[in-house]
Amino acid sequence: MYSLVFKLFLFLSLLQISVSARNLATEEPNPFKLLKYHKGALLSGKISVNLIWYGKFKPSQRAIISDFITSLTHTSPTSKTLHQPSVATWWKTTEKYYKLATPNKNSSPLSLTLGKQILDESCSLGKSLTDKKIRQLASKGDQRDAINVVLTSADVTVTGFGMSRCGTHGHARGLGKRGSKFAYIWVGNSETQCPGQCAWPFHAPVYGPQSPPLVAPNNDVGLDGMVINLASLLAGTATNPFGNGYYQGPQNAPLEAASACPGVYGKGAYPGYAGDLLVDTTTGGSFNAYGANGRKFLLPALYDPTTSDCSTMV
Repeated sequence: MYSLVFKLFLFLSLLQISVSARNLATEEPNPFKLLKYHKGALLSGKISVNLIWYGKFKPSQRAIISDFITSLTHTSPTSKTLHQPSVATWWKTTEKYYKLATPNKNSSPLSLTLGKQILDESCSLGKSLTDKKIRQLASKGDQRDAINVVLTSADVTVTGFGMSRCGTHGHARGLGKRGSKFAYIWVGNSETQCPGQCAWPFHAPVYGPQSPPLVAPNNDVGLDGMVINLASLLAGTATNPFGNGYYQGPQNAPLEAASACPGVYGKGAYPGYAGDLLVDTTTGGSFNAYGANGRKFLLPALYDPTTSDCSTMV
């Protein structure tokens, strides 16, 4: 369905995929060929997502991210469902990876819930962070059955931010000799530093085809851009949490569940065009998924390992 889109995006994507993926689009479709399973553990069971806010964020901004996390497994208490397409439906694509990896096991699939929220408004480690400092901040969250997400404000710089990445995910080991491995994510607010790289399609891109930017569904270019990058990294964390799950290319710059579909948000997407999206008739905001508390979000397409297609919500 999206083989042509794959070919174009795998060459033109600037930040989301590695050079090693250049020839992948020419191969015949195969559920295991694009993203190979490396036999490592995937996240499963109940996992809390802890948010570590580094720098100053408005309460309204923190609500956008926390509502997104809640939306991953949210259903309406009255109808047991949300408007479709929903964030929860988008997330279910990640379950297909787990089922393919563990066809004969009865372990519980991954279920994410919003955990602790830790505020560090004074920027205790300074306003210029390295990867080591990101891991140090991530260790403030729970170190068992958790994904710790470090979110940096618009005035905090991070090594490589906007030049080679908009965020990252990885794993670290907890304190003590028997500390367990935990997964972490970092995402930065690109609004003032690099919106053309990390907040497209809500900002004009720095390179490539130029088209008018879309209206952010939550009226915050920086935070709506963070949702896109966080969603991509959460999918990568779920399916490749410790560097030996589903990925293609080099282990330190892998092509993963969302980065396999760069720039694709709806059907008909091509370089410079995010695809055919839903539009809020009141705000003009573009989105493709409904969330909790009346939210609307724009989420990246995910690679479906059962069809070898980029799965879009609209």
